[in-house]
Amino acid sequence: MLAPRMARRDLKALEQRRKQAARLFAKSVSQADIARELKVSRMSVCRWHRQWIQSGASALKAAPRAGRKPLLGCRDIQRVRVALEKGARAHGFRADLWTLPRVALVIERLTGIRYHPGHVWKILGAMNWTVQKPEQQARERNPLQVEYWKTVRWPELKKTLLATTRGSSSRMKPGSRSSPQCEAPGHRAGKRQS
Repeated sequence: MLAPRMARRDLKALEQRRKQAARLFAKSVSQADIARELKVSRMSVCRWHRQWIQSGASALKAAPRAGRKPLLGCRDIQRVRVALEKGARAHGFRADLWTLPRVALVIERLTGIRYHPGHVWKILGAMNWTVQKPEQQARERNPLQVEYWKTVRWPELKKTLLATTRGSSSRMKPGSRSSPQCEAPGHRAGKRQS
């Protein structure tokens, strides 16, 4: 139901890069050279150097994970995925269409964890589900009449519409009240001289 999310940052790799910068600081390598070697901005190297001077290499360790831990584990998400793939009708809904409130209800039934429908999209994004909008058609729609309209009737109407309208390179409609009056097509009437 949603577009796939971007991959999470590798916090260990980022910490290793900062530790490598600390080793280079200890060797008195210039900040510009460190930035080029580690492929980071000079501002980042400057900030790391300031932290390294103030607190040593321990200041460059990875920060703890931000935010609250997710309520659903990997197994729970897998159970939800399997349930959603069965379709909405398999869970007692009249139409085979997933909406955020329906998904929230299925998650609560399976795991006992209640999510607000507005937050369910994050779980669906983690499962790489994308938004799908069903194509709506009238119940009275007759496919034979639609095909007849497309192949026969519409081309006839197009031909008659094109035949009745004359093209003009002028911005004004030919023969309109605002267009200049002419005696003969293409010639303007001159002023009479007395």
